[in-house]
Amino acid sequence: MTTVEFSPAAEPLAAKLLEPALEILARYPAGRERSALLPLLHLVQTEEGHVSPNGVAFCADILGINKAQVGAVATFYTMYKRRPTGEYLVSVCTNTLCNVMGGQEVYDGLVEHLGVGHDETTADGKITLEHAECLAACDYAPVVTVNYDFTIDQATPESAVELVEKLRQDERPTPSRGARICSLREMQYQLAGFADPREGAVGDGVAGAPTLRGVRLAQEHGVAVAGFDPDTPITKTKPARDESALPPRTDEAAKPIEAKPEGKVASVVKKAATAVKSAAGAVADKVGEHRHAGRTTDTGDVKDPEVRAAESRNPTGDTPGDPAATSPAPSNPAERAGVASNQPAGDGKPAGDTERGESIVTERNAEQKQATVDPNPGWQNVPRGTEEEK
Repeated sequence: MTTVEFSPAAEPLAAKLLEPALEILARYPAGRERSALLPLLHLVQTEEGHVSPNGVAFCADILGINKAQVGAVATFYTMYKRRPTGEYLVSVCTNTLCNVMGGQEVYDGLVEHLGVGHDETTADGKITLEHAECLAACDYAPVVTVNYDFTIDQATPESAVELVEKLRQDERPTPSRGARICSLREMQYQLAGFADPREGAVGDGVAGAPTLRGVRLAQEHGVAVAGFDPDTPITKTKPARDESALPPRTDEAAKPIEAKPEGKVASVVKKAATAVKSAAGAVADKVGEHRHAGRTTDTGDVKDPEVRAAESRNPTGDTPGDPAATSPAPSNPAERAGVASNQPAGDGKPAGDTERGESIVTERNAEQKQATVDPNPGWQNVPRGTEEEK
C-alpha cells in the first residue's frame, strides 16, 4: 500500500504519521492489514495523546474500513483514551488485595492532593489520575503505575503524593523496579511496536524480592527438579521420557503394591456405588422396554420406528397422504368424536394461506362480530375481515 486517499479530517495526521503507519502495515500479510488497527491507534496517541475523531478517520482511511469499526475498537480497550490525557497517567490499583492493603487510601490521598477524580487531568496537563481494577502485582500491593510501568510498590498516600509532585516538576524518579519512567506519548510509541530512541529507555531493573520469594525458598531448602538443566532449549514437541534421569528402581519399588484392606467406611461406600450403578442400569432397561413396547422391527432395518412410520405416511415429504387411510383408528368413543369433528389437514401452510384457512378465518370473524357490543372497539380489537369486506 503506497497511495491512500485521506479525508480532510485525516489529512493533518497523515502528513505526520503516514510513514510509520505504512511500516506497521508491512508487518502483516497481504489482505490481513486490518489486524494493524491496534498498533495504529497507539501510533495516533503518540501525536495527540488520545484517540481523537481525526485519529479515528486516519485509521479508517489507511485500513479501508469505516469509522464505526475503528470506534468500536477504540472504545473497548481502556488503554485508548477518548479525550486529552496528561503527560503522565498515574494509575492506582483499588482491586481486592490492593484495597485491603490500603490502595483506596492511596487513591483518596491523590484525589485530595491533585483536586481531580477518576480519568480527570490536572489544570497544568501533567497528571491524569485513574483507579485501576487490577495491575497484576498482588505480591507488591498496593501498587501505583505511571504510564503502565510499575513505579511504587507497597505504596502509601505519602509516597504517592511525593511521586506526583516530582512528576509535576519535570522530574522522573527512579521506579522501584522495571522500566524507567517515560511520558504517555513515549509509551504509546513503544506500544505501537517501535524501539524507544531515548538513552536508557529500556528497563534495567531486576525482579523484586516478593517475586523471587519462591525461588529463594527452594534454594534454601534444596528443592530442585531432578535432572533439570536451565540451559536446555525449550522444544516444540514433547520430548521422550528420559529413564536415566529417574532414580534407579530398587527391589522394594519393583514389587507389586499389595492392596490394603479396606476399612468399614470404604466398604460401605463401595457397596453403595455398586448398588447405584445396578439401579441405574435397571431403570435404563425399563425405559428401553417401555419405548419399544409393541413394536416389531426387522433386524435388517436400522431405521428408527418413528422415522419409518413417518415415511410410510408421507413418502415424498411434500404432500401429506390421506389421513383417513394412514392414521390409526381411535380407540375410544371420545377420541372418535373428536377426530370426526376435525377438518382434514391442509398443505402445512399457516391458516390464512389456504382456502380452508380463509374459511376458518371468515367463520371466526363472523362469530366475533356477533359477540361485539361496542360498535367501535378500537384498533386493538378490530377483527380481520375477508377479501369481500376489504
